Amino acid sequence: MTTAPRTVPAADVVVVNWNAGRHLGECLRSIVRADRSQLRVARIVVVDNASTDSSLHGLDTADIPLEVVCNSRNRGFAAACNQGAACGDSDLLLFLNPDTELYPDTLEALGPFLLTPPAENIGIFGGLMLDEYGNRQVSCSRFPTLRVYLGKMTGLDRVAPAFFPSHHIRPQDLTGSGPVDQVIGAFFLVRRQLFTELDGFDERYFLYLEDVDFALRARRAGWLSYYMEQVRVRHAGQVSSSQLGPWRHYLLLRSRSTYAFRHWTRPRAWTLMALTLFLEPAVRLAAAALRGRWVELRATVPVYWQFLRWLCGSPQQCQYD
Repeated sequence: MTTAPRTVPAADVVVVNWNAGRHLGECLRSIVRADRSQLRVARIVVVDNASTDSSLHGLDTADIPLEVVCNSRNRGFAAACNQGAACGDSDLLLFLNPDTELYPDTLEALGPFLLTPPAENIGIFGGLMLDEYGNRQVSCSRFPTLRVYLGKMTGLDRVAPAFFPSHHIRPQDLTGSGPVDQVIGAFFLVRRQLFTELDGFDERYFLYLEDVDFALRARRAGWLSYYMEQVRVRHAGQVSSSQLGPWRHYLLLRSRSTYAFRHWTRPRAWTLMALTLFLEPAVRLAAAALRGRWVELRATVPVYWQFLRWLCGSPQQCQYD
């Protein structure tokens, strides 16, 4: 009697690029170098959101099929991820930030677990984020609540973390692999079945919280998110978003408002809007002045004014699902 050969799971890798420079090429080369004997990479799809740098030049994925989708405008991260996902048909989707690099054993460590019984009800898998020096970075987060955002706005999450928990789980607080609310979207492995079931990422999120929203919807549909400590990923962090300067905070305000109106009760969502428009800018102005951060000081009022205009002009963002 012969044993049937073990089926190696396959993933389509989707990388959304916006002016990531050399990091994009290094990300793709790390995929090529990775041990793919336990988790096969069927194809790599790079979706470029109208980059103006040279990041797309000279891309080489050796024996892995590569498809590059070039948008004429920046469609946002969630929409670009959905574009990339539609280009393949593998059972797994791995969303990678262009400023990540896989270690040689990253996929090897992940692949076997996917075929075990405990993994059957897990829809999203993530790994341990490390900086260029090997130091642990934020890898998991909690689902945001009004208390979480109040603590972040006021700094109470640092003064009284027991009452005002932070959104991100501190690396030192992770004790090993296991279920979490959400794994960081820089390395976000999703079962295609789940991705199809949820109609992909919500494209109302231009940048930030699309992964949190997806994880919460997955949880409500009966799928877990799972953090795997042995799955290591190097993550530079904020390579693209840092180019936005203070205006990345504007995009965060938009995303967290969309999240609140979608997932919270009406009173809680509108309480967050009141805190966002009256408390938070005052705290940020005071902190910027005390620290001598003049660029942030000058930008705070325009950022919140633009957010108010967006809030008033986008009633569809304030609808409850």
